[in-house]
This record gives sequence, C-alpha cells and structure tokens, in this order.
Amino acid sequence: MFAELDRLRPLCAAAGLGLGVALASDERAVPAGPAEEAAAADMPPHRRREFLAGRLAARRALRAVGLDCGEIPRAGRLPLFPPGRAASISHSAGVAVAAARAAGHVAPLGCDVELRPLPDGAARLVLREDEEALLSDAWPVTSLFSAKEAAWKALRLSRGTGTRSLRALRAQPYGGGLRIAVRAAPDRAVLVRVAPVGPGVFSYVYE
Repeated sequence: MFAELDRLRPLCAAAGLGLGVALASDERAVPAGPAEEAAAADMPPHRRREFLAGRLAARRALRAVGLDCGEIPRAGRLPLFPPGRAASISHSAGVAVAAARAAGHVAPLGCDVELRPLPDGAARLVLREDEEALLSDAWPVTSLFSAKEAAWKALRLSRGTGTRSLRALRAQPYGGGLRIAVRAAPDRAVLVRVAPVGPGVFSYVYE
C-alpha cells in the first residue's frame, strides 16, 4: 500500500502538491517536540500511533515542497502549523497520508485516504437524491465519500456549525474528477481528483 501511494507523487506534484506517507508502525513516528508529546499523551495507543504518523507524513509532504517543519501541535482537533506552512492529513488502516503546498500558495488544501471500501449502504450518509445518479463503477460510494472528505477540509467546514454532514456538499462530474460545492453557498467550491489505491482511494483537492 505504501508503494502504491508513493507512485502518486508525480500526479500530486503536477497539481503543485507535495505528498507525504507514513505507517503507524514506523519507528520514526515519534513526537517532534513537547507540544506533540502533550497532545498525544492521553490518546489510546492506536490513536497515538496514527496521530504521530500523521505528523510525520505532514513533515514529509512539506519537505517535498521545500519546507522544513518541526513539531505540529493541535488547535482543538486541527493541526497547528507554523506560519507559511500548511498540510492536510488523513489516516486509514494504519497508514497516514498528507498533502502540502509550497510557501506562498493560497489555493485550497485538502486530502483524504480510504483504504477500506465502504458498503453500498453508506451512500445515504454521503449523497442526496440529486447525486444518486453519480453512483457507478466509475464513482463507487468510497470514492464519493473520500472526495467529499477532501473537499470538506479544503472548504474549512466544521461539523459543529450549521453545516453538519457530507450531504451538505454537492458533487458533480468535472473533467476527470469532481466539482464539489457547498449547497448553501454554491460559489464555494473546489475541484477534487480521486486516485485508486489498492482496494481504496486517495482524494486530493487540486484547485
């Protein structure tokens, strides 16, 4: 799985993104400073490993676009990056993936990895009636879920506010990917590509 994700680097680079990958079992996935140590201190062991692998993946993604980064603490549930640095982090099945942009780039940033396919019944949690026609071999529910998760991060939505679920976003085909917009504010939209990774997918915002 690591190798399959690693092969996506040129695809991400073409979109101006650095890609970082880390396994939760990686011995290098350790706190990079006291703030990360404090954030991870009370986590269950599996969550701690995921958290630290995500930070390692983010540092690798930033290095891929020429940026160094030390520890990455939390602000609530979100990673808190030093000024001039940003990355999007996702975890699935013991693998952490991150996407980063070079300094000075302000385009939306979001990624998601889903390495365990979702059951067809999950579609009702992801799609509304006007999107159901999307479901197909080309766009299975796992791909649509992952694409919306990446868009959610890029659009900086919060499940604690009025926008509470992925059904608050509308996905429409656009080129070889999807245009995903906020239903309540259709001008707020991003473009997302979805790449197969083994039985799952990796999604990233490219504009």
